[in-house]
Amino acid sequence: MNRILARCHQIQARTIFAVMGLLLGGCAGGQSGSIDVRLNQLGFFPDAVKHAVVVSSAARALELIDAASGEVAYRAELKPPAVWPPSNESVRMADFSALREPGLYRLRVDGEALSITVDIRPAIYAELNIAALKAFYFNRAGATLEQAYAGRWAREAGHPDIDVMMHASAASAERRAGARLSAPRGWYDAGDFNKYVVNSGISTYALLLAYEHFPDYYRSVGTNIPESGNAVPDILDEIRWNLDWLLAMQDPNDGGVYHKLTTLNFAGATMPRDAGGQRYVVQKTTAAALNFAAVMAVAARVWGEVEPEFANRCRVAAAAAYDWALSHPDEPYRQPADVHTGEYADDELEDEFFWAAAELYLLSGDQRYIDLIERMAQPMTTPVWSDVAGLGYFSLATHRERLPAGLAGRFEMELRQHADELVERRRHSAYGIPFGAGPEDFHWGGNGTALSQSMVLIQAFMHTGSREYLDAATANLDYVLGRNATGYSFVTGYGQRTPMHIHHRVSYSDG
Repeated sequence: MNRILARCHQIQARTIFAVMGLLLGGCAGGQSGSIDVRLNQLGFFPDAVKHAVVVSSAARALELIDAASGEVAYRAELKPPAVWPPSNESVRMADFSALREPGLYRLRVDGEALSITVDIRPAIYAELNIAALKAFYFNRAGATLEQAYAGRWAREAGHPDIDVMMHASAASAERRAGARLSAPRGWYDAGDFNKYVVNSGISTYALLLAYEHFPDYYRSVGTNIPESGNAVPDILDEIRWNLDWLLAMQDPNDGGVYHKLTTLNFAGATMPRDAGGQRYVVQKTTAAALNFAAVMAVAARVWGEVEPEFANRCRVAAAAAYDWALSHPDEPYRQPADVHTGEYADDELEDEFFWAAAELYLLSGDQRYIDLIERMAQPMTTPVWSDVAGLGYFSLATHRERLPAGLAGRFEMELRQHADELVERRRHSAYGIPFGAGPEDFHWGGNGTALSQSMVLIQAFMHTGSREYLDAATANLDYVLGRNATGYSFVTGYGQRTPMHIHHRVSYSDG
């Protein structure tokens, strides 16, 4: 039984990694008459914590009715009303975690039957996990998505990026303004057709870390991409698509890294093949170089057993980028006057220095990186693209056996302290989630923060085995999948009520 439970816990962790990487069936959350219930719209593992939120101060009890027999399988008395400030709602929580029997259940609140079902089964997130990873394939730049792999979302290629122009802001003695270079592949940004180093880096890292933690799983699962069936796991093939582009963004003359590859203006609502305009690489920045160095160091670590030659290429590129950053420690991105696409500018660079030094030390064991780690150490925070210190904590805690004795427990301890803060937020949340404790959580891409918090909690769980960390991590996954004030599952196509017309040019241009 313990082995079975441990495997279920691993599946929960993998799903959080995969969905977090992109952000991007069963049961639903929504309204029925006067009763409004919000819950994870896909369902639950038998052993998972299971909560629903009832938006009613007057409701008293929630019942789950076995869909096969019509019998009441579980009755949960609702907790006292509590207000969730972000939506100013008074809600009552129902806890039916004790219901562990796999099956399909219908909900009833105070005797009123709802058109909501709850699915409980061991493989509840198998399809979601693969779909979250497959979403990166659907966002490949420079690729024809054939029907055999993309189905109804097949499309022609756009942006081969084999004739990219050097923007004046990126020019050097060796590469003059107007010079041409080739930088194909990579993933399109969330909503546009440009490619940005600093925010693709955190996504690439999430996938690399997922593979590091669960290699056996990812060796066994296929996502039906053109590379499927080769000797390399599909997740590594997908990561490689972006790594190849990143490598082309490094200036071979000095190791610096260009911040982004972009048109001068955003494309309109069109498909990639129809989005014209000259593409440019723009300005080398310290943040891009450090982000690149960190990701390449992790890639070298992962590819060491897969393809040693490529691993060595990543190793050399990582060291060169870090050396460039050390000699250019304060080169933040400044948007040129003629460029009007995403900035991803960041003036605080200590977190990037820390993350890159951490990964390079774990790769090389070079003492100089330890000195930099100690000097640049940042407080543990939930990672976002502009604050990546936490990614260094993930890696240092995961590979603590490689650290000097005096540092071995330090980063795991600080990671756990931050995880404890997130657990405490959950205890005081009317929705029973760590996310949403303050307005700072609700920003562009805030759902990514919710699952980044879950990544922190999963790390703490993996180091301690403490169930409270896993339950808090799962709560934020529940939030993304429907237990939220909108009543939507935020993963398109998964759940009964999911978003349409998302900010994604292909999605609102393909008919």
